[in-house]
Amino acid sequence: MDAYTALQVVWFVLISILWLGYFVLEGFDFGVGMLLPFLPRDEHERQGMLASIGPVWDGNETWLVVAGGATFAAFPAWYATMFSGFYLAFLLLLVCLIVRVLSFEWRSKRDSPGWRTGWMWANTLGSVGASFVWGVGLSSLLYGLPIDSDHVYTGGLIDLFNWYTILGGIAVVLVFTCHGASFLTLKVGGHLRERTVYTAQRLSILAFVGGGLYLAATVAVAADRNDRPVIAPLLPALVGVAALLVAMILSRRRPGWSFAATGVAAISIVATLFAGLYPRVMVSSTDFSNSLTVGNASSAHYTLKVMTVVAAVFLPLVLVYQGWTYHVFRQRLGSAPVPATAPPTDEPAL
Repeated sequence: MDAYTALQVVWFVLISILWLGYFVLEGFDFGVGMLLPFLPRDEHERQGMLASIGPVWDGNETWLVVAGGATFAAFPAWYATMFSGFYLAFLLLLVCLIVRVLSFEWRSKRDSPGWRTGWMWANTLGSVGASFVWGVGLSSLLYGLPIDSDHVYTGGLIDLFNWYTILGGIAVVLVFTCHGASFLTLKVGGHLRERTVYTAQRLSILAFVGGGLYLAATVAVAADRNDRPVIAPLLPALVGVAALLVAMILSRRRPGWSFAATGVAAISIVATLFAGLYPRVMVSSTDFSNSLTVGNASSAHYTLKVMTVVAAVFLPLVLVYQGWTYHVFRQRLGSAPVPATAPPTDEPAL
């Protein structure tokens, strides 16, 4: 392997790592957003859920921005084909993310219950919609898309949807929701935490079934649609299935370990996808030879060298800063007082 090829592989791996970080960090705050209408019993508890992700949710989105920028700089052909082909899907995603951001900022601007309820549902629908679109979009890279010999996307929005990509969207929603519930067990207290632990236990079963099916399907699709050896995507897939099983077993007794396990599961979804995708970055369903690869989609050697130096300097700084942020806001939040006329119940909110 020459130096140029090595740099291409390095940047494929780095972009994969950026997606890993995005799924782990943004995954739990998407999950919290999905649970907003169901877990809390009053406004105080709902504010506590929002406060649990308030200091970190916008920083988590930085991983998405950096992943997009790195793709543009390191693999411009991949970026061009993907963003032009996924134009409507990305527009829908952008709407979901914007609505979600507005819900954080505008929900507290008025005391009207209807106003707060409306923005609560906006956050939930934005979180569900964004998670589903990410699952569909990333899965379609592996399943195959209509790409011609000039690496131009020739399909439409409907070409993104098939049994595998829809399963991917559902699996990501389920894993993120479970990840968010596991996160809340570490951040909230009182009766809200009791309901959260109960809900996380139930969600872990759904995440195990949905995530396990998707990981198994990804291994099969990588071998069938991308001519990959089964062993490459199988290893991270097995780790993901094991992590989901651990989360299901420990969700009630060891919530910290359960949260770590759901994080590993989110990592495994991305790792299995990218392991099944390499050395291609977009598979062509029109003609397999039209697929974009790490070699034919990358920037020039000099560009990759400069980018590598910049990443080596600044990426550790970003990691240290974000790690420090989570350390500062690591404490558990307080819980709402429970009125005497409405005793708490051990039944789940879901």
